[in-house]
Amino acid sequence: MPLQTTTETELVDHSSSPSVLVNRIDIIDIIRGVALLGILILNIPYFSMEEYFTEPWSQDTSNTNFWVHAVNVIFFEGKMRALFSMIFGAGIVLFTTNKEKAGKSATWLFYKRMIWLTLFGLAHAHLILWLGDILYFYGLIGMLAFLFRKMKPKYLALGVPIVAIIGFVASTLFMQNIRGEYLEAKAAMEKQEAGAALGEKELEAIATWEETRKEMIPNKEEVVENTALMKGSYSDVAGHIRPKAFDGQTKYLIFSVWDMLALMLLGIALYKWGFLTMKWTTAQYIKTIWIGYGIGLPLVIFSFVYNTIHFPNVEAGLKYIEEHSIMWVNLIYDFQRILIMMAHVALVIVLYQKGYFTSLMNGLRAVGQLAFTNYVMHSVICTLVFFGYGLNQYAEWEYYQLYYLVIGIWIIQLIVSPIWLKYFLFGPLEWLWRCLTYGRIQPFLRK
Repeated sequence: MPLQTTTETELVDHSSSPSVLVNRIDIIDIIRGVALLGILILNIPYFSMEEYFTEPWSQDTSNTNFWVHAVNVIFFEGKMRALFSMIFGAGIVLFTTNKEKAGKSATWLFYKRMIWLTLFGLAHAHLILWLGDILYFYGLIGMLAFLFRKMKPKYLALGVPIVAIIGFVASTLFMQNIRGEYLEAKAAMEKQEAGAALGEKELEAIATWEETRKEMIPNKEEVVENTALMKGSYSDVAGHIRPKAFDGQTKYLIFSVWDMLALMLLGIALYKWGFLTMKWTTAQYIKTIWIGYGIGLPLVIFSFVYNTIHFPNVEAGLKYIEEHSIMWVNLIYDFQRILIMMAHVALVIVLYQKGYFTSLMNGLRAVGQLAFTNYVMHSVICTLVFFGYGLNQYAEWEYYQLYYLVIGIWIIQLIVSPIWLKYFLFGPLEWLWRCLTYGRIQPFLRK
């Protein structure tokens, strides 16, 4: 069985004392690498394709795009983000444990680290122009997760089902609010079409729905306009992306907090239980694989088929919410993705324990160590390929063709990351983050 720690070392500063060398945990870096590469699978369509990109082939089983999308939804959608959040939670414990064992307070250092991560996230969203940035949220939510790091694992893990239920209730209330706006506006518009005069309340209902629709459900003309902006200059793209990013980071922040927080707390729990540090037996990991895939896959396949049938386009979606006040199928989402995510992790651990795919594991470990740099590089590469101020390939590729670029980026990062770590202790962004956190220049070159 491979060792769970590696000879690769990271400089860890114990508060104000000189830096010392400690071993990293291989398997956590490997899992982080899997999550980092997997996230690109789900992110790349939002770098490169116009709104409602699945509509032309959402029910066409003869189309390659349909099956590529099906695989992504079933095996990766939600799971990679959950995995990344979980590993981030485990990283909170890793960051603080050695300092606290040495009798040093890690609180201020950790909060400085999170404040800088939040600022990096703002730059990522508003300068690099990635609408789906997670660094901002991780910085803010990491500060909350830190407060729970010493809680017993069983209580930390309870956060997942609790948040899943709260999330379902919150999303249902949100949908019902939109449904109410839509129904009021529809009734007013039908009255208007019949030639009746509308009162102030009815005119207000139409205006309110139009504002919501334009923000969340742009029509075909608006989609064309948005596509033209994405194919325009940097200022055109920024003018389109920044307001949406700002809304996500402010107006809709409350909807993002709970899911990521629960997953970070789950990561802390799984670290304390030894699941993430290979302290379980191989038989226990194999049992996790069987349970995770055995229950999770039927659930997600049912959900995918249901959504494919009932939501082929915007019009069908509006018709559905007109007739249904609650989308019960959404209850499946959080449970299937946690089950499948746990199975993914257990599978990676078993393969690692048995010594399979050694070169790939070494590459994933290096990718995971350079996760911050590699994550931002995804955005830099994709914006320069697809946005108008780069190669202007936005809305030019078929959905399945995007994954040729994904595979290319994977290969580059799997090859370059180990080579980089032969000469440098950190990735460039990891090093910068570290310098800012500790308030002084950190070693960079490997001696």
